[in-house]
Amino acid sequence: MTAKNLVIVESPAKAKTIEKYLGRNYKVVASLGHIRDLPKSQMGIDFEHDYEPKYISIRGKGDVIKDLKKNAKKADHIYLAADPDREGEAIAWHVSHILGLDPKGKNRVVFNEITKDAVKKCLQDPAFHRHELSRCPTSTPGLRPFGGLFHQPAIVEESQKRLIRGRVQSVALKLIIDREEAIRAFVPEEYWTLDAEFKKGTAKKFAASFYGQNNKKMALKNNDAVQEVLRGIDRKAPFDITNVVKKERKRYPAPPFTTSSLQQEANRKLNFRTRKTMMLAQQLYEGINLGGKLGTVGLITYMRTDSTRVSNVAKTETSHFIHEKYGEAYAAVKIRQGKLQEGAQDAHEAIRPTSTLRTPESLEKVLDKDQMKLYRLIWSRFVASEMTPAVIDTVAVTIDQKGATFHANGSQTKFDGFTTLYVSSRDADQKDNLLPDLEIGDHVTLVKTDPAQHFTQPPARYSEANLVKALEENGVGRPSTYAPTIETIQKRYYVKLNARRFEPTELGEIVNSLICEFFPDIVDIKFTASVEGELDSIEAGEMPWVKVIDQFYHPFEKELKHAEAGIEKKFKSKMSQPALTAISVARRW
Repeated sequence: MTAKNLVIVESPAKAKTIEKYLGRNYKVVASLGHIRDLPKSQMGIDFEHDYEPKYISIRGKGDVIKDLKKNAKKADHIYLAADPDREGEAIAWHVSHILGLDPKGKNRVVFNEITKDAVKKCLQDPAFHRHELSRCPTSTPGLRPFGGLFHQPAIVEESQKRLIRGRVQSVALKLIIDREEAIRAFVPEEYWTLDAEFKKGTAKKFAASFYGQNNKKMALKNNDAVQEVLRGIDRKAPFDITNVVKKERKRYPAPPFTTSSLQQEANRKLNFRTRKTMMLAQQLYEGINLGGKLGTVGLITYMRTDSTRVSNVAKTETSHFIHEKYGEAYAAVKIRQGKLQEGAQDAHEAIRPTSTLRTPESLEKVLDKDQMKLYRLIWSRFVASEMTPAVIDTVAVTIDQKGATFHANGSQTKFDGFTTLYVSSRDADQKDNLLPDLEIGDHVTLVKTDPAQHFTQPPARYSEANLVKALEENGVGRPSTYAPTIETIQKRYYVKLNARRFEPTELGEIVNSLICEFFPDIVDIKFTASVEGELDSIEAGEMPWVKVIDQFYHPFEKELKHAEAGIEKKFKSKMSQPALTAISVARRW
């Protein structure tokens, strides 16, 4: 019996899972990613006719295309179910084109989660595919020529066609190099701290730090300043408690993960590289075989998102789980909505488990070690986001003698709230610091002082987590671009990792200097972020893409002519033998 419905997804693993859910009336096949692309041997853009792209079938995809056409002829209905992102939209359009589907037909479906109910529900209400996006340079094949069009011919030829081509990679490289230059230019400055221990009667000793004179903050620039403070103190005389401020502070949970925050937290907490995090997340999204009647089930929602939105169904299930597992006091009464990053698309939900009831403990036998680590991180962060805040009692004490002012700060957790389940890497070092019961007018005794010399430190090199955060905060790139961006600048040997921190190579610095000199807009963060915004506007149908590319192309065309005249000579004169060797290595990659 021939299946009446054909569903086309990207990956074979996803195809097998979905076909089990849908039954014998459906056949699910995979396109194995993109099936068409721009030719690599030429630019692939017709500049005389509104930048019309010239697509060709990807080498090696002939059998895939043949099978897609064969299955399509037998089907009454065809559903394009590529991933729900820009890349997926492009893939769906190319498949639609080679199959000759009706541009006005309702054949686009997207799966935010790979579960039986979610998949069936999506197929009940297919949408119109946005064919106009296929001609817009917002996906990898469409955007690639424009990303590095204007510095490609002169530089790429000189570096064995391995030099940087993308907007996001260019900015990422410049961020790393700018940080390195700041480190080289940094001049350390001396400063001192003066810590002390005090005691009230027979109570336990507590720590305080010198704040200033007469309760006005004062920096201790050198040892002479420290000694002057110590000479003004009578060690045998009591110190006065002149102010005590007690407050109750609430500490709220972080929202569930976006792509960026997941990559950052997995890097900090699990020491996962960005690429590894996305690979594992893809596996959890596409489905894990749980055995028995359940079979293969997608364990998390789609992992490329910049939204913290959560469905009401998921919120309700999680609220019931928290009530039963932790009690009413831990379940948030008012659901909080996370603040979206400026420019976020909010197209999908946050990254969350497809069912809160599938606890990490229940999956220990079916997930491998790394899958379990990432799933536990996602599950815990999401459940914690629906819990009540932690309540902390804080105490700030001012201690004075002869004008010398010390401050002591104490804190104690009154109610643990969400922290009973999840503490972010940023807050991991926060611990209770108990002070004795102190009131204004009390006297305390100085036990000891501990002056220490310090020097200001240069800014730290970027870790993967910090680089992703910097790109996101500057509006450069989108969730799907961070992992390949970082991978690209390493493979081309522009940067290297040293103690989990990025350092630029000589090759990277040369490439960056040339691009900065001849094509400054390419590495200008504000310009790149504005291009990102314009691409979003094109995707939303708010701006004509030809107009945007016109604005982008013509100024750079003039710069290119100027650059080609002198860049080759300058490039070769600046390149040392180690850098030339690095290019040779990069070529083999």
